[in-house]
Amino acid sequence: MILGIGLVMASCSSKPKTEYETTTVEKGNISTTVTATGTIEPVTSVEVGTQVSGIVAKIYVDYNSEVKAGQVIAELDRTNLTSTLESQRANLTSAESSLAYQKANFERYKTLYDKGLISANDFEQARLSYVQAQQQVTTARQSVKRAQTDLGYATITSPINGVVLSKAVEEGQTVAASFSTPTLFTIAQDLTDMRVIADIDEADIGEVKEGQRVSFTVDAFPQDTFEGQVTQVRQQPTTESNVVTYEVVISAPNADLKLKPGLTANVNIFTLEKNDVLTVSAKALRFAPNEALIADDETIEPCDAKQKLWTRQGKVFKAIPVEVGVSNGTMTEIKSGIQAGTEVLEEMVFGEMPEESSSQQKSNPFMPGPRNNNKNQKNGQAAAKK
Repeated sequence: MILGIGLVMASCSSKPKTEYETTTVEKGNISTTVTATGTIEPVTSVEVGTQVSGIVAKIYVDYNSEVKAGQVIAELDRTNLTSTLESQRANLTSAESSLAYQKANFERYKTLYDKGLISANDFEQARLSYVQAQQQVTTARQSVKRAQTDLGYATITSPINGVVLSKAVEEGQTVAASFSTPTLFTIAQDLTDMRVIADIDEADIGEVKEGQRVSFTVDAFPQDTFEGQVTQVRQQPTTESNVVTYEVVISAPNADLKLKPGLTANVNIFTLEKNDVLTVSAKALRFAPNEALIADDETIEPCDAKQKLWTRQGKVFKAIPVEVGVSNGTMTEIKSGIQAGTEVLEEMVFGEMPEESSSQQKSNPFMPGPRNNNKNQKNGQAAAKK
């Protein structure tokens, strides 16, 4: 009985074989990114409409047409507008004739008033009629000017140099500008200079700053990676299904015109970038040898530093104090304390139990044996009695 207990205790006290994974301190790049999706759009686009109602008489451009500032792109029917202008001109002529009469009448009444031949009331009435005639002429002139302006609106020109993205009308179609200005065309100023409007989650927006590098892809060209830069972080939040996001504007140079308005961009914003610095696996900084698991002939040389790396030199585990910098969770920057190319311990891996312990366990008389062996023994005894 005492022997059996001794064998069990010996088995429990045996240490499993341990192996150690290592990693090398080396030069590398450390970066962290914020991912999001966005929409590609022109930096400047203008919706061209009309301020007067009428029938579209002529359209001179189509989708993708290149236009210059001031170029005529459409014309409305001028019949009603010309008639209105002529009517206002006639009203102006009538007002000017009335003014000439009231002026002469006022001068006549003034002469009679100065001689005391008419009452002050008659003189003031003549003066009032003259002043009203002057005001009517001013109003008529403004009406003529407004009618001329409306007639000019019948000719629709491009306000900028650019490309026509959309056309919302056709020749013969009636447009009504009574309550709001209808959009006839959308013109993008420069398709070689695009931008991405990305929606960034509120949990990540604190890391995004102007000037950060951005890479993004689009489904239309899956093999291409486009580069940009954060140009604006907008303060206006957008809430949808209890999810708060913020718009971030990203420049997107488009010299080869691959990027088209409306494409969905898969965006990576580099919130942290350090290139060509000394790096090590973050797991190595969390490693520490377990004194209970190392071999009896192995020793540990610790240190009091908060951040340290461990090396194994023969039978000695040695701690090396280091100063760390930024980390992305996988790799960590090493500012000082160790040289590039040094091999450090990263993880402990447990192997199989020693063979001696395994054989002791098999020979232990207090361990229950397989049921099949007992059954076969009984069958053999029964056969011998027969």
